[in-house]
This record gives sequence, structure tokens and C-alpha cells, in this order.
Amino acid sequence: MNSGIFFALGAYLSWGLFPLYFRQIATVPALQIVAHRTIWSLAFVAVVLLATGHLKWLRDVGAATWRRFTLSALLIAVNWLTYVWAVGHGHVLDASLGYFINPLVNVALGFAVLHERPRPAQWLAVGLAAFGVVWLTVAAGRLPWVALVLALSFGLYGLMRKTAALGAIEGLTLETLILAPLAAGGLLWWSQDGSMAGQTAVDWAWLVGTGPVTAGSLLLFAAGARRIPLATLGVVQYVSPSLQFLLGVFLFHEPMDATRLVAFGFIWSALAVYSAEGLWQNRQARRALAVKPL
Repeated sequence: MNSGIFFALGAYLSWGLFPLYFRQIATVPALQIVAHRTIWSLAFVAVVLLATGHLKWLRDVGAATWRRFTLSALLIAVNWLTYVWAVGHGHVLDASLGYFINPLVNVALGFAVLHERPRPAQWLAVGLAAFGVVWLTVAAGRLPWVALVLALSFGLYGLMRKTAALGAIEGLTLETLILAPLAAGGLLWWSQDGSMAGQTAVDWAWLVGTGPVTAGSLLLFAAGARRIPLATLGVVQYVSPSLQFLLGVFLFHEPMDATRLVAFGFIWSALAVYSAEGLWQNRQARRALAVKPL
């Protein structure tokens, strides 16, 4: 349990601090960063799989799995591209809003796709979050598209991975393997047209580092998720968008006006209801198990 919390915190802390990392290469176009992230993530997981001798599973991947992971690869590519663009263009607060909304998007997707039946408190949380997004759209006069694309793409990605047969590192391997030809072709094109000419050795070091940073965070998450209850993981996940929010306000000095503050207030209220209800349900389930006759 303690080690699981440590691993999960490590994953969410690293995701929360990603804006600091990607700001180091903000001058590199977002699409090029995603291409590098794909190639170097694939290289990292390939080394891990070779070192552990865990490659036999790849031979057993069927056509249906390849099709499913092609879709999940496209979803994670959209998520990565939107996030990297947002960090490089001063939209860290919008990114944090997207990941605050994400758990509630998961509830809505579970109802719409998996025919799950959310409990009344979960519906209340979804409603509060939806009102926050509508308020921000109407009051600010623009749709918070960065937040919505991040929340929806990662929610749909999670839905695809939830029903997939592969684990975290195997799934990332397959996804980056699918994206690698496009990423490699893009990097080759950009190297020929001169758009990468201004990148220094330091830039390349940061770009290569996106691989182990991406895969390492995912491995920490997988290790934590196996060791702690889902309710605990649901609370720990707010570490990441909270850090992004603090970085956006206090380090990057992005504007936090009254309109945006009200919207965040509704989102935070929704998450408080959602988390409290989840913890209460988990406690009730444990009590029921404790008194169950042998």
C-alpha cells in the first residue's frame, strides 16, 4: 500500500511538472516534439523489453488488437500534441482545467459507452463541471477547446485501454510502434527542409529525454495502480492538474480573472463531491466485507 502510493505520487508529480520540461523546448514546433516523443519512447520501452526478455507477447498480437491500438495511438497523439502546444503557447491553466475535468468525463463516457449507471452524487459532480465549462464559454466568449480536447482525448484513450488486453508498457510499445513510421518520416522531412537547423545539442538532449520521461511516468503509474485501491488513486490523480494550475498562475503568470476563477470553482466543487462520494462508497464496501459472515 505504502509503495503503491509512492509510485502513484511519483507518476502524478512528474505529469504535473511536465510544463517545466516542455517549456525548455518551447521554440521547437509542437508536432516535432511529439514526433521525437514517439521515437524516443519507443526506443526506451524497446530497451526495457529487451533487457527483461519480455518480447514474446508481440508475436501473439492479433489483427483486432492492432486495430484497437491504432485508434488509441491516434488518441494519445492528439492528446500529446494539444498538451505540448498548450504549454508552449501559454495555456497551462487550460491544460490543468482539462485534467481536472477528465475524471468526470470518464463517468459520462462510462454511462454513454459502457452503459454504467452513475450514482446520484456522480451525476451531480458531472452537472457542476458541465456548468463550469458552459459558464466559461459564455462569460469569456470562447469555448475552452484546449481543456475539452485534452479531457475528451484522454478520456476516450482511457476507455480504449480499459477494454484492451495489454498492460501499460506493452500498450505503449504497440502505440509508439504504430506511430513511429509517421514520426520518423516527419523528422526526416524536417531535417531536409531546414526547419530543424536551429536546434542545438541542448535542444536535442531535451528532445531525447522526452522518451524516458514519458515511459517512466507511465511505468510508475502502472506500478502504483496495481498496489492501491481505485478510490485512493482517484484522489491522488488531482496532484497533477493542481501542480499545473499552480505553475500556470505563480510561475508562468497566466491571467486568472474572475470569470476563470468562477469556472474553476465549479470544477473544484464537482471534484470534491466526486471524491467524497467515491471514498464513502469505498468505506461502505470495506465495512460490508468486514461484517460478511464466513
